[in-house]
Formats: sequence, C-alpha cells, structure tokens
Amino acid sequence: MNQETKINNKYTVSFTTLGCKVNQFETEAMTELLEQEGFEVLPQGEKSDIYIINTCAVTKESERKSRQFINKAKRSNPKALVVAVGCSVQLNGEKLNEETNVDIIIGTKNKGTIGKLIKEKLHDIEFKPEIEEFYGREGFEELKITSVHDKTRANIKIQDGCSQYCSYCIIPYVRGPIRSRNHNDIVEEIKKVAANGYKEIVLNGIHISSYGRDIHEDDALIRLIEDINNIDGIERIRLGSLEPKLITEDFIERYSKLNKVCDHFHLSLQSGSDSVLKRMNRKYTTEEYNKNVETIRKYMPNAGITTDIIVGFPGETEEEFKETLKFVKTIEFSRIHVFKYSVREGTKAAKMPEQIEEAVKSLRSKELINLGNNLSKEFMNKFLGKDMPVLIETLKKENIFEGYTTNYLKVLIKSDNNIKNRIVNAHIKNLRNDYLLGE
Repeated sequence: MNQETKINNKYTVSFTTLGCKVNQFETEAMTELLEQEGFEVLPQGEKSDIYIINTCAVTKESERKSRQFINKAKRSNPKALVVAVGCSVQLNGEKLNEETNVDIIIGTKNKGTIGKLIKEKLHDIEFKPEIEEFYGREGFEELKITSVHDKTRANIKIQDGCSQYCSYCIIPYVRGPIRSRNHNDIVEEIKKVAANGYKEIVLNGIHISSYGRDIHEDDALIRLIEDINNIDGIERIRLGSLEPKLITEDFIERYSKLNKVCDHFHLSLQSGSDSVLKRMNRKYTTEEYNKNVETIRKYMPNAGITTDIIVGFPGETEEEFKETLKFVKTIEFSRIHVFKYSVREGTKAAKMPEQIEEAVKSLRSKELINLGNNLSKEFMNKFLGKDMPVLIETLKKENIFEGYTTNYLKVLIKSDNNIKNRIVNAHIKNLRNDYLLGE
C-alpha cells in the first residue's frame, strides 16, 4: 500500500459516485462510516490510498462509465486499493472482477461493512466478494448521515428496492424487493441533519411511492412528511421521483396544507403513448396521469412538474412518438429529462422485436429535448416580475449566487454578502438560458 498519500498517518479515501440520488446518499453515509473508523476522506479526483467507485447499472453507458472509473483509479495510483460497490457490481460482479483491476467488490447489500472489509484487505486477510442475492422478504439496511459535506440540501434515504418490474428496467433485480425504513429512525436522522444547519431535505429511495406498502400502511409517506414538517430547523421538504399513481386527492390535500413542503413533483412518465406504456408495463394511462397533474395544480397552481421520458422503446412507431409530443405539450412540464432507450440484458424489453435504430432514437431525442426546452422557458416566464423565496446553494463566481425556488427553478442573485444556505426573497427581473435572474 502506497504511504505517500496518507494524511496524519491515516489512509486516504476518494469516492466517485455514479447514478441516482440514492447512490449519492449512500456515498455520504459510507463517508461518515469511514471517517468514524479513522480514514481521511478526500474530494473526488484527488490521489488517494483507496478509491471507492459507487457504480450504476441503469443503462449500458452507466455500466461502461463504472468500469472506466475503476480502471482510471488504478492508473492514477497503481498501488491503491480499488473498491467497487453498488448496482453494477450486483448485476455483473464476476465480470467486473475479471475485466478490471478492482480489489474489493460489494453489491447493493452490506455497504455498512465497507470499513471492516477494507481493513481486512489492508491486513492481507483473505477477501470474499460481498455480493448477496435478494430473497422474498428483506429488511432495510440502515445507513445514516448526520451531516452533508459542503451542501445545503440533504438527501435522506427512506426506502429501498422496487417491485414494479417495468419491462425495460434492471433495477428490481439489483436492488431487490421494496423495503421501508423505520418512520422514527428517519425523523431522528432529519433532526440531526437540521441541527447541523441544513435547511432543505429531499426524501429519496429507489421507489419512494412504495414507502409503507411492505408493512401495509397506505398513508405512510404522507404521515412521514407531516411529522418532518414539525421538525425545527427544516424549512423545506422536497420529494424525489414519484410514481404518478401516488397522487390522490387525499395525498395532495394533506400535502398542500403543510407549510414547509415544496411545490415540485417529479412524476415519472416514460411515454405519452398508452400503447407504449402498456409494453413498458407502466401501471397507468395518459388519462390517469393527466388527472393526477390536474389534482396537483388544483391545490398548488404554480407547481413545477418535471419528468423522465424514454424515446425509441422497442416497437415505438412514428405515430406513438407523436402521441408523446402531443401529451408533453398538454401537460406543460417545467422540465423534461430525455433518455434514449438502452437495452438491458435480463429484462423483457431486451427480447422484444422491432428494436429501434440508434439514428432514429437520436432524432426523436433531439426533437423532444427542444420541445422540453421551449416548455421550460414558457414556465419560467410565468414568474417574471414576481417575488419568490430562493434557497441559496452555491457561489457561482464573485458575488453571484445560485439557488432554487420551491418549484425547482434555478435563480442567480447578485449579493456582496455571503448568503449561502439562506432562504432569501428574490424579485425576478429576467431570465438567461435556464436561469431566472433575481435581486
């Protein structure tokens, strides 16, 4: 083991995190665990004794990047210990072991043992790969955070696993069945985060709309939000990606009565064509989705509605794609994330006939992105001349700060004072690119 990068006689560690907000939370939690066990955690990219790559498997490209970062770590310090954890390991651990220079592999379970495993490897104790299969019923693996390094928003993991089995998605196979975290444990963790000065928390999970279903509590998520709303110090509660069917009149009515919740909903759509949604095994129709959006806007008229859409799903015809374009215009999303369909071996969609050519996917992606950009500008224009509360998150450059509104619009504000991690009232004067300009 290389001694040159030790700080205060501690082994140094650097994380690289790919993928979703859940991975980001788990990296934060592993960071705290390793610091408690005597390691010195450095920013990503710095030369270290130990490199940890928290991998992603949602697309082929994310798996390729995971392997790329593993090999890059070994090149930057040939004597370093390289650890791969997460979804790509759970899916293809043996292949990663054979095709990369990784030293330790850990799947999506047992991340809490990472310190122990690293120490055993450092002391030349024989290492056994930690990739444990999922079975019928699983418990929630507790990973906690009390502080979030150099951020103003804290991601809080409340749930793991997914039982939806959308035909294109590998995640249920690498994350296992739904497991809900204990209500009181979540509340206690958020109290600690609030005590460390964080104003906003984001509730995240692999499928947070399933929170409570494994313990047969249908209103578990809204009850959790109501309790978080009472925590001193927390000023904003934001939700991660939601399943459209979560949005009911009862849920939104209770949600809208709370004074700390954000009027931003990321409702995963994936397609605006009912025939494509059926092939995807999505469990709603465009009519149901539209009604749910109308319910949100009934109680929160300025709500930002963001979404994910896949183009080029197997068999997607030009007519079906046009249905998606028409539906996107109907909903008037505030932002769209567009993905070209990626074949994931092991899913039903990978075996479907009529796989779409890459060139067609690219054209459809470009057209939908352009439409999404236009809709974003139209949504932003609604707030010109209005006052909006903005949580300041970063200093972009000298006296120019960046923050977010409750409905998830980015705002630039000029200030000679340090206003980071403060909620300020901004008068919106103009817009530039994807920013509102406030003062």
